[in-house]
Amino acid sequence: MSESKKTIQAKLMSECEGMFRCPICFMPMKMDQLRSLICTNRHCFDVSRQGYLNFLNRSPKTKYDKRLFQARQTMCQNGFFEPLIERISRRIKHESGTKKQRIRILDAGCGEGSLLSGIREKVSPHTANGLLSVGVDISKEGILAASKAYSDSIWCVADLAKCPFANQQFDFILNILSPSNYSEFNRMLANDGTVIKVIPEKNYLKEVRDVFYGHTPRREYSNEGTVKHFADHFDLLDMEHVRYRVALDRTLIGHLVRMTPLSWGATEERLQKMLDMDSAEITVELTILIGKTFA
Repeated sequence: MSESKKTIQAKLMSECEGMFRCPICFMPMKMDQLRSLICTNRHCFDVSRQGYLNFLNRSPKTKYDKRLFQARQTMCQNGFFEPLIERISRRIKHESGTKKQRIRILDAGCGEGSLLSGIREKVSPHTANGLLSVGVDISKEGILAASKAYSDSIWCVADLAKCPFANQQFDFILNILSPSNYSEFNRMLANDGTVIKVIPEKNYLKEVRDVFYGHTPRREYSNEGTVKHFADHFDLLDMEHVRYRVALDRTLIGHLVRMTPLSWGATEERLQKMLDMDSAEITVELTILIGKTFA
C-alpha cells in the first residue's frame, strides 16, 4: 500500500526540520513522530490531515477563496502561465548550475501551488543533488489545494511578516503576482541567493480591463513604484520582459474571470459581458525582477 500524501509531506518536513523556526518565539523546531513541529518553548503546530502546516492562530478574512484557487489551478493546467514558468525555470537553472548542494526554493505567496509545481518539474532534473520546494501563503484554501495536488513539496499557511523559517535557508525566493515582505525575504535568503519577483505590466489582461472598466482610471496600471520599492531593498540585477497572448474558449474565459481580482471591482453587467464571450485573445505581459541582497 502506497504512503499517504500526509506521510510523504511529513517525512519531508522531518528531513528538513532544521529549516524551520517558531513564528511565535523564533526558536528552533523539531518534528515529533511525523505529527507535529514543536519548538524548544513547546509551541506546537500539527501536520494537517491533508499534509500541510498551519502556523496561524486564526484565518484572516480574504476574497481569495476556494473558487478562485480552483479557477487558477485550471488556468495553469491549461498552459496560461507556461511561458512565464519556462522563463523563471530557465533563470533558476542558470543561477544554480554551479551549486553542489540541494537547491531550496521558497514560493512566497504561492496560492494553490501550481506555479511552484510547474517550476519544480522543469528545474529538478537539472540539479546535482535534488531540489526542495516550499510554498507559503496566508490563505488556508490555497495551501489546502496545493497540499492535495502536489505532495512533493512542503506547504505552509503563514503570514509573510512572520515566516516560520530560519535565517538564510533559501537559494531562491519566488514572489509571483503576490504581496511581499522584503525584510523577511532578506532574512531568509542564503548567501548569494536570488529573489525572483513577477509583476504585471500595463497591458497585463488588458482585454479584461477593457471590458470591466472601460475608459475609467482602473483600466490603467503602472508598476514604476513597485520596481523602485524592489530596488530599494535588493540589488536589482536584471529585468526580464515576458509578453504573449493566449486564446481562450468560453469555459476558460469563465475560469479567468473567477481567477483574477480584477473582477472584484466590476459591475455584474460587465462581468456577464465577459462571461458571455465565446472566445477571446488575452494578453499576458509581465516583468521579472531579479535581485540579490546588497553586499
